[in-house]
Amino acid sequence: MIRPALVLAALLCAGGAQAHEIYVSNERDNTVSVIDSARWEVTRTFGVGRRPRGLTFSRDGRRLFVCASDSDAVQVVDPDSGKLLHDLPSGEDPEQFALAPDGRTLFIANENNATTTVVDAETRKVLAQVDVGIEPEGMAVSPDGRIAVTTSETTNMVHWIDAVTLQAIDATPVGQRPRHAEFTRDGKTLWVSSEIGGTVAVVDVASRRVVETIEFEIKGISPDRIQPVGIALAEDGRTAFVALGPSDRVAAIDTATRKVTAYILVGRRVWHLAMLPGGGQLVTTNGVSGDVTVIDTASLKAIRSVKVGRYPWGAAVRPAGDAATAEGAAPAGGRSAGRRE
Repeated sequence: MIRPALVLAALLCAGGAQAHEIYVSNERDNTVSVIDSARWEVTRTFGVGRRPRGLTFSRDGRRLFVCASDSDAVQVVDPDSGKLLHDLPSGEDPEQFALAPDGRTLFIANENNATTTVVDAETRKVLAQVDVGIEPEGMAVSPDGRIAVTTSETTNMVHWIDAVTLQAIDATPVGQRPRHAEFTRDGKTLWVSSEIGGTVAVVDVASRRVVETIEFEIKGISPDRIQPVGIALAEDGRTAFVALGPSDRVAAIDTATRKVTAYILVGRRVWHLAMLPGGGQLVTTNGVSGDVTVIDTASLKAIRSVKVGRYPWGAAVRPAGDAATAEGAAPAGGRSAGRRE
């Protein structure tokens, strides 16, 4: 007879033997919590600027970038000590950002002034401010570093930016209030979540046209509570995971058929997702319940939850002892009733 405890232990080890660190931004506490994936507990918490949202690491894992939205700054933090190293000029109300493959060019979505600010993270200089749609939030850079995209929540568009000339070159209409964008690893396709539209658009990068719109239906859940936000793509490219906001579910989608294969129950008001290296485990940030859910990606089951601070929003993963392979997710966001966002 197989004991449940042994099954759980096996699932927890599915992502590999190496321990990783998961950094989680807590909007209400103005802090970042650090979770050790070996013990699945918070090992330390440090203060950052006001209303932290997006997180990502430098390519060498030695610097953590934090969007401190109400401080109008992107903060650069030593992840080991939690010490603030310096602020980067970010433009007004930075929400999310994306670091280009060159490891130094940072594209930042500025919600309040309808621009994308481009910063050289090494020289700390603003390279450009690109006009985009109203209330930009989602931000992504293609794997080859040639294209950046911003999603505008009010204009309901994906704005395409030439990452070399730093000029806006096109716009693609998508569903209502797009929140997050994610390129596939081959750079051929872009996935975009639309929170109020309740859909995910699959966009062909070459033509910049929507080739499929994915809808969601959960038994017993009102459609207005199914609000797609964060997106994470499996390392093998076969599955896309989408955080569905106040439905408290994560959808698993077969990328070949673009059909939902599972709805995974997680914590309350799931915002964003981060994949652990190796792809065996996925973590979610659950704003209202103030915790992180751990999902086993093989079984498509939630296997653990970890309490963090108040209103966790973004997450980024840094492999312990192997910072050079650090990966981040900022992903992507949502709105709580009665709060300005």
